[in-house]
Amino acid sequence: MAIIRPFRGLTYNLSFGQEFSRLVAPPYDVISEQEQEEYYRSHPNNVIRLILGKKKTGDTDWDNCYTRAADYLRRWEADEILVRGSRPAIYLTSLTYRPQDSAVERTRWGFVALTRIEEEDSGVILPHERTFSAHKDDRLRLLRACNTQLSQIFALYEDDSNEVLDACKEHINHNPAVSFEFKDGTKHAMWILNDTSLFRQIGEAMRDKTIFIADGHHRYETSRNFRNIMRARYGKRNPNRSYEFVMMYLTNMNDQGLTILPSHRLIKWAPGFDLNAFLRKAASWFEIDEIPLSSHDHHANATAIEKELARKGKKTSAIGFYPNESDCCYILTLKEEKRPLMGDDLHPALKELDVLVLSRFLLQKGLGFSLDQLDDEENFHYQSSLSQAIASVEKGLYQMAFFLNPTKIEQVKEVARNFLVMPRKSTYFFPKVISGLVFNKIDPHELIEPY
Repeated sequence: MAIIRPFRGLTYNLSFGQEFSRLVAPPYDVISEQEQEEYYRSHPNNVIRLILGKKKTGDTDWDNCYTRAADYLRRWEADEILVRGSRPAIYLTSLTYRPQDSAVERTRWGFVALTRIEEEDSGVILPHERTFSAHKDDRLRLLRACNTQLSQIFALYEDDSNEVLDACKEHINHNPAVSFEFKDGTKHAMWILNDTSLFRQIGEAMRDKTIFIADGHHRYETSRNFRNIMRARYGKRNPNRSYEFVMMYLTNMNDQGLTILPSHRLIKWAPGFDLNAFLRKAASWFEIDEIPLSSHDHHANATAIEKELARKGKKTSAIGFYPNESDCCYILTLKEEKRPLMGDDLHPALKELDVLVLSRFLLQKGLGFSLDQLDDEENFHYQSSLSQAIASVEKGLYQMAFFLNPTKIEQVKEVARNFLVMPRKSTYFFPKVISGLVFNKIDPHELIEPY
């Protein structure tokens, strides 16, 4: 049973008339070092100082990026740069954007609320991707230092009639509390809703729903680990203690504004790679076609490859392959009778995933990578833009790239419902949920009461 509650969010002081586009940032895990520096320069109170502080030479257990984040948080609250709402609220948001290479805008609606943290086997909140200890350790150190959830978990639920979000929209009786255009062209708005009847309606409507984690798997598992630490210190008898909840951004998986982008694979080096030998191996499992590439016209090349991948991918798995110093892209279409050769250890739902077809046949059997080597972040990089991936290979930054169709939302649901997990970076829900609109302070003595 999903438990959804309003909360007293911590926000930038709305009365200051602050320019929100200079205060917010994307999630920490998609920010490069160069972008981190840009966000630092954009505003002295940018959220980057909380979610991804700079590391310094000479950092200690008492002075590091986590303790400095906590210090910024305390000072900003003391100076009323950040203020906590006087009443519990649900935070309704709209995000208007253009999908890559599209001229048509979409708007994704969602709401931010607290959700009770579940045990792994409860079947209420379902992950779909693997997590890694280093990332969870990092986020746990930050959460323990700040006692504040600084970014929302991006989660999905099924609602064919759109009852929940329509109810939220019906309670809009004022202009948004926050409205701005971010530097990437996305347009954001947030309404703060305080109506107790709405809280009851949403709580009841969400009660029997399954929640699927779209993005933020590491942060969700971190919130459970933090909850367990707090339980050991303060007790677990009251299920309404603030540390029993996590802040989530929830949207209807049937929302017209929901977009899943592919996550193309870029490889710096494959040991002993020989193109002809690789293609001979690949021909054991795939039909192979070639798409000639125009010289330096990455957009035209990407469009042609995407169209062919989409066409071939309607009936089976189709994967693009582009080695550097090549004047063509190879389209590898799986021979459907070969799919069982992926291995008896895989559930049927996993065998349908293009990313695992790529992994089992081409990366492991074709190129000889071990399963552990596929997690090497120095050698394997990910890119959602096919044209940028092409350009990176052409510049010699990578030895090769593999292009994928987007994972289907139905596949995400099927994997999660069977309590399975996909390989990392199997999905890219676009756009990411921005950090800085609202935070959740955790007071171990505070109760998050039902309505």
